Amino acid sequence: MEESLFAPGHRACAGCGMPTAIKLVLDAAGPNTIVASPTGCLEVTSTPFPESSWRVPWVHSLFENAAAVASGVELALKRFKKEDINILVIGGDGSTFDIGFGAISGMFDRGHRITYVCYDNEAYMNTGVQRSGSTPFCAKTTTTPTGKLSLGNPRPKKDMPAIAVAHRVPYVATASIAYPVDLRRKVERSLSAEGPAYIQVNAPCITGWNYEAGDTIEQARLVVETCLLPLIEYVDGVLVGVKKVRRKRPVEDYLKTQGRYRHLFKAEGGAEVIAQIQAMADANAEKFGLVD
Repeated sequence: MEESLFAPGHRACAGCGMPTAIKLVLDAAGPNTIVASPTGCLEVTSTPFPESSWRVPWVHSLFENAAAVASGVELALKRFKKEDINILVIGGDGSTFDIGFGAISGMFDRGHRITYVCYDNEAYMNTGVQRSGSTPFCAKTTTTPTGKLSLGNPRPKKDMPAIAVAHRVPYVATASIAYPVDLRRKVERSLSAEGPAYIQVNAPCITGWNYEAGDTIEQARLVVETCLLPLIEYVDGVLVGVKKVRRKRPVEDYLKTQGRYRHLFKAEGGAEVIAQIQAMADANAEKFGLVD
């Protein structure tokens, strides 16, 4: 067995989905790869000075500019005629959906040949579980608490894959650590794109989502089986791949396993919110043809 390019010994929480996502991405990209990462869970857990889990060249940038740093790396490699090196940005949803969005848009618009991978744990987990643009509707976070006047996050999750498609990004995909073969295949395909690529990987967070440590892969599988997360691929703006769901499960099967949704099963109005979330899942199933 080949040595993993993401070494053990990092400081991620037991049950964290992020290291699994990173390992799968790097295994697919191979050693001929340079990675830029913004501040976030990945940076603080993989590089406590003077240690590092990275077995490929890796650079840490600010929260807002990893895509700009990677763009500079790509241009420098072109200048020295070393264009056969894979360039990745790997960042969390806080940097991707919010703080670094402008730099990402610029990277997409300029057409840099870079694959941007977002490990999506749906909140600012590194700094205390604050809401991000990726936080799902009515999920509890420290900045969208629940109580008499609130049932959690009042806004729907931002559709970053659709935003990438709107930028005419040549390759856009969603993936999950519960389906490693699918994830690795998508990374490999992204690296052959003529221009930028965007892959959004669902990576459950044990502390922010509040579930049992041994259930990480089951969490990643349930969100797909309920159709809350369609696993899809776009090439040049055309939907070319959809992972079918064999047996569509009700969203309650997913929501009831996590502390961030526990209030929906107790509070007044919770049943109506669950029905709204079910409608979102049903809309995904119809839009993408997830169920035969």
